[in-house]
Amino acid sequence: MVQLKTDTQIEAMRDSGRVVAQLLAAVRDTAAVGVSLRELDEVARGVLREAGAGSPFLNYRPHFAPTPFPAVICASVNDAIVHGIPTDLRLRDGDLVSIDAGAILDGWAGDSAISFIVGRARPADTLLVETAFAALDAGIAAAVVGNRIGDIAHAIGSICRKAGYGIPEGFGGHGIGRAMHEDPGVPNEGRPGRGMVLRHGMALAIEPMLTAGGHDEFYPDQDGWTLRTTDGSRAAHAEHSVAITNDGPRILTAL
Repeated sequence: MVQLKTDTQIEAMRDSGRVVAQLLAAVRDTAAVGVSLRELDEVARGVLREAGAGSPFLNYRPHFAPTPFPAVICASVNDAIVHGIPTDLRLRDGDLVSIDAGAILDGWAGDSAISFIVGRARPADTLLVETAFAALDAGIAAAVVGNRIGDIAHAIGSICRKAGYGIPEGFGGHGIGRAMHEDPGVPNEGRPGRGMVLRHGMALAIEPMLTAGGHDEFYPDQDGWTLRTTDGSRAAHAEHSVAITNDGPRILTAL
């Protein structure tokens, strides 16, 4: 069931979203050759503490997970698409890193993700990351009152497919509010004019995921969380929490 938010509630979600944006900026500023993923998680924890916010990621356990998630960020490197667990793995020159993070502040959730390259970037990786953000921008632009969920999905999928990239099957965005995951689901590919009509007060986490090899398949790592590309190609992930308003889409997880 979709829960419409009041304008006051959207303002509260903007507060939690701003914390997520600050967290991601701090993590990106810290990421460098030789820094471990666990150190990035510690930076994120510090931002949450300073803001008086909690983490919707820590101890989260969906039906597929063998164990509760042990961190406040997902840190996915190179062929890892999403849900990477921060470990003692140290970043190397040229690594492609995707960081997904959330915050709970005063009972409202924010959720966002970025991808970036550490050190010297390969042109192919730069293009992959740029396309992920272009797909996110297109999805947000389609998130207007009167459009449908399928319009968002089509906008994202068209950009990804035109560039020759894969879209992990079955994964996409979601509603967001009091909980990190709410109705409705927001696919990363679909037909325009289909699905639920977008209304003022809806809040969605829009999150394209792309694989460079062009394949939609993936497999779970031994940790039971990390999803990896089947062909070893690199992946990118971009996400914002967005409110649907009569004045157009409002990004809640920007700085």
